[in-house]
Amino acid sequence: MGLYSTYIFPRFMDWLMSGAEFQRLRSSLLKDVQGEVLEIGFGTGLNLVHYPSDVARLAVADPARFLPQVVAERISAASFPVETHQITAEALPFSDHRFDWVVSTWTLCSVGEPTQALKEVRRVLKPEGHFLFLEHGRSRNESIAAWQQRLNPIQNLIGCGCNLNRRIDQLIDQSGLRIVRLDRFHMETVPRIGGEMYHGWASPNA
Repeated sequence: MGLYSTYIFPRFMDWLMSGAEFQRLRSSLLKDVQGEVLEIGFGTGLNLVHYPSDVARLAVADPARFLPQVVAERISAASFPVETHQITAEALPFSDHRFDWVVSTWTLCSVGEPTQALKEVRRVLKPEGHFLFLEHGRSRNESIAAWQQRLNPIQNLIGCGCNLNRRIDQLIDQSGLRIVRLDRFHMETVPRIGGEMYHGWASPNA
């Protein structure tokens, strides 16, 4: 990894995504999570403080190691065990039907093979489990979507693999997961090309 992707981008990302609106959305998403949980795309661990004490264990999967000292401090402050795995979501090393919940926040934009990753999510979820997602992606407004398409190569470069133009709902459907609830909105503090949000949960029972 280069200087930018190792030192500059992780610090900027952590600062940006520590903002009040990001934190409010994380808290809303995670308030009911409990039991055995998997988070894909752990990043710098900003979700940790928003998990309820009912979480029995959190496994996290991320191929990158951003700000390792900061992440270690956040993990040590957690009220539940956290096991970290430096792996991609496309090939999870977990048994079938292990987890009660799988969580993905601002992650599917940068996964290399998102449909395969979501198939893995479906595999490791218990039949009665939940996949929670909070993701940015392609806008329903065609004018904004056109700009997302134009600017995607630049975003992919400066965002270390982040894509602006993915249809998150279609990716979930293609994996065999069944969307139970989907809310679409745009974040007030983020430009619309990067703040068009997909929020909801899906079931492994298609």
